[in-house]
Amino acid sequence: MRVIAIDGPAGSGKSTVARAVAERLGLEYLDTGAMYRAVAFAVLRAGGDPADAAFAASVARTIALEVGPDRVTVDGTDATVEIRGLAVTRAVSAVAANPDVRAELVARQRDWAAKRGGGVLEGRDIGTVVFPDAELKVYLTAEPDERALRRAREADGLDYGAVAADLIRRDRIDSTRRADPLTAAEDAVRIDTTGLSVAEVVAAVTDRL
Repeated sequence: MRVIAIDGPAGSGKSTVARAVAERLGLEYLDTGAMYRAVAFAVLRAGGDPADAAFAASVARTIALEVGPDRVTVDGTDATVEIRGLAVTRAVSAVAANPDVRAELVARQRDWAAKRGGGVLEGRDIGTVVFPDAELKVYLTAEPDERALRRAREADGLDYGAVAADLIRRDRIDSTRRADPLTAAEDAVRIDTTGLSVAEVVAAVTDRL
């Protein structure tokens, strides 16, 4: 099974780079962050509190979840746009810090790769937890200002200052949570994407194979 693991904080370029790497290698691509967002979306839609660990874990175990390269469905509902909205963005860190939610989604991620003979998976714990024996582990980062600017450009109406503050908050939560914190694997290739084109980053990744 051929697995390429790409980790890093929000705005580091994971999704764009992972998609391009997958296309170049002829592998399928999975955005694991979208899975956590989908659970947060389902919790909110059910009127639950994202901080209610038992409820969020129950949702994670029971929802029908399909995460494709361009579409995310939750229990048959297209949630592609909603999972990127402000409400889900504010809720997802609490959901992602839930050990039971993580255990369920990690199992789904491993199953996804097993059924496809591998793939390019991006997230925050792919190289450290989900696939510690991945063929290649990459950790992307970028300067905070660059990351905030990228995120603000992703959707109309997002205020740069609010995005920057939210990135700082998420970095703190993701890197200090007890369950599978955001960190680079010891043997990961570290790439600072600040000022680099997508093609340059993709080449830096594939040149290691």
